[in-house]
Order: sequence, then C-alpha cells, then structure tokens
Amino acid sequence: MFRKILFWTHLVCGVTAGLVVLMMSATGVLLTYERQMLAWADRSLHAEPTPGAVRQPIEALVAGAKLHSPDFAPAAVAVANNPAAPLVVSAGRAGTLYVNPYTGEVSAPRSERLRSFFEAMTGWHRWFNAAGDSRRPARAITGASNLMFLFLIISGMYLWLPRMWKWGAFKTRLLFNPKVESAKARDFNWHHVFGIWSAFPLAVVVATATVFSYPWANDLVYRSVREEPPARGRGPGGPGGSGTGRDTVQTSQIATAGKPLSFDELIARAAQHAGDWRAITLTLPVDASATTVRLGIDRGNGGQPQFRGNLTLDAYSGEVTAWQPFSSQSTGQRARSWIRFLHTGEALGVLGQTVAGIVSLTSVLMVWTGLALAYRRLIVPLLTRHAAARRASTV
Repeated sequence: MFRKILFWTHLVCGVTAGLVVLMMSATGVLLTYERQMLAWADRSLHAEPTPGAVRQPIEALVAGAKLHSPDFAPAAVAVANNPAAPLVVSAGRAGTLYVNPYTGEVSAPRSERLRSFFEAMTGWHRWFNAAGDSRRPARAITGASNLMFLFLIISGMYLWLPRMWKWGAFKTRLLFNPKVESAKARDFNWHHVFGIWSAFPLAVVVATATVFSYPWANDLVYRSVREEPPARGRGPGGPGGSGTGRDTVQTSQIATAGKPLSFDELIARAAQHAGDWRAITLTLPVDASATTVRLGIDRGNGGQPQFRGNLTLDAYSGEVTAWQPFSSQSTGQRARSWIRFLHTGEALGVLGQTVAGIVSLTSVLMVWTGLALAYRRLIVPLLTRHAAARRASTV
C-alpha cells in the first residue's frame, strides 16, 4: 500500500513540475562551463609583455579606465598572477573593463554577447527570465518545482528497487537494455538507469538549490550545526558578517601619518602574505582618508570557497590588521559557502562542473521518459476509451 501511494504521489509531482524541471535542467546544462567559456571568449585580451616592458601603476590604469568611460565608477581591481593577464577593473553590476597593465590600453570584455546569453540562461534557470515584480511569483514556481524534484529523486530511489530481489530484476533497472522491443520498455529502462546512476549527485544539486529558494532551508544549514542564522541580507562570511571571533587578526597601532601606500605596494604585501595565489582583488577605498584597505585572495578557480580569504591591510604601513581565511569561518558559514558552489559543481573544480552538467542532462532525459510513461498510463487509456465510445455510438 505504501509503495502504491508513493508511486502515485511521485507520478503527480512529476507531471505537475515536469516542464519546469525540464526548463531548469536544460538551462543548467547550458550553464555548466560558464566560467571557462567566458574566460575563453576574453582570451584575446591576454598579451605577453614585450621584453623590458614595465607595468604601469594601478592608480594610473584605473584613471585610464575612468577616462575611457566617464560614467564608469570603478569599485574593485583584480590582478591575476599571470604577466600576460589584463587588469580587471570592475564597477559591480555596472560592468567591467580590461586594462593592459603595460600599455594602459582599455578594452571592453570580448565576452559581452556570451555574457548576455549566460545572464539570460541564469534568468530562465531561476525565474523564467522575469523582471521586476514578476520575479516573485516566477521564483515561487521554480522553488516549488525544485522542491518537488527533490521529492522525485528521493522517492524514485525507493521506487527503483524491484519488488523481487533477483539479479534479473535489478539488471533491467541498472543497465541499458539494447534489446527492448517497444518505446514504452525503452522509456522504462532509460528512466530507471539514468535515475539511479545520477541520483546522489543530482540530489546534491537540487538540495543546494532549495537553500537559495527558501529562507527556512537557508536557516536550516546553520541550525543543523547549532548556529544562529545570520540576519537577512548578510551573507556567510561576507561584509557585515559576524566573523565568529575565530579570525586570525593582527591589530596595527601605527598612527596614520604620512602618505598611504600605493595600490601596487598593497597588492605586493597581500601577495607576500598569500604565498601561492591566483588572483587578488583590491576593493577601492570610497574615502581617500580610509586607513585600511580590503583585499580578496583567491588560490582556486574563482568558485572554490575553500581557497578564498579576505585580507585587511593598514593603508599606511601595509601591516595586516585582519586575515579571514575560509578556515576561520564558523561551521555554518563554511557549509553555506560550499552549498553555493556545490550547486554548480565549481567547488570541486572542472570535474565537479562536469558531473553537475551530466546529471542536469540526465534529468532532462528523465523528465522526457517520465512524461512519456505518464502519458501512456494516464492519457492513452482515455483516448482509447473515447475512440471506442465513438465507434460504439456510430453502430
């Protein structure tokens, strides 16, 4: 009886959320290698320096970006640990400019069209690409569909188990059968095979998305490790975060007299502190009289929170006033940071992204085969009875 109730609940949820899940899965496949594809599109902006070339001061490069686009308001500067890489000057959501650190040449990203495509795919993935007030109901639909998808995965793992525990029964659900004799048998076979092989990683992808959709799921991450969830609008370990009191902090008592260090000197101090680093992002001070400067240090691929940390330096002496590596965060903060990038697989590198992309593709196939099986079970009998009734009425 329990299996029958679970099956029909599984079927109803699949039919109800099927098309939305199909949309989220298909866009998820397209977003798999977003980071790498954007970097590939901008690869032409990398240029090996000529012999004897000297890097210009970062202040001059930022001023050049402002001169290139008067409405551009730089908020941060990213320096890569690669002599051929351009300086990346960011104005937040207002855009990004690339500056050759040797010649000062300012360029717009070559990936603008590709970036617009990925933004549209992300919009469809999250809320049907709706805008303004329309996002709230759209997000409610995708959130509820994602929650039903999580139920489908969990219930599907139970329903996958055959009634008779024999190898022959397991084999038809575990391995592809090239000798199927009908479309129905093929869909049944594919639905079970794709479902069981992708169940665990797909459950991770879908469960992490639930955290983005519902505040209670986000709070549950912290409460599961006996921590109080942060106030709304304060991300884990981000600006305004609690810091947990476990940060490695050194307080500088040097008076802020004299001239502040240049951005190049501050980044050099950060690089010396970081050791092996891939990118350093300096947040430009809003006030010229600021006594500290914040820098983000990344030793990973940009999507690996375990390799990121925030460093605060005294703007005049260059001494470390605060160092917040990933390990200094609380258990809840670390878990929440991991969840963000486990959803895309980036936390585990290219392999993780590939797995996330593959299970997104298998979910497309599961939706297709599941809806096909539901159509044959629910719709075909109705059409058959209707056709039989019509024939009987004409006799």
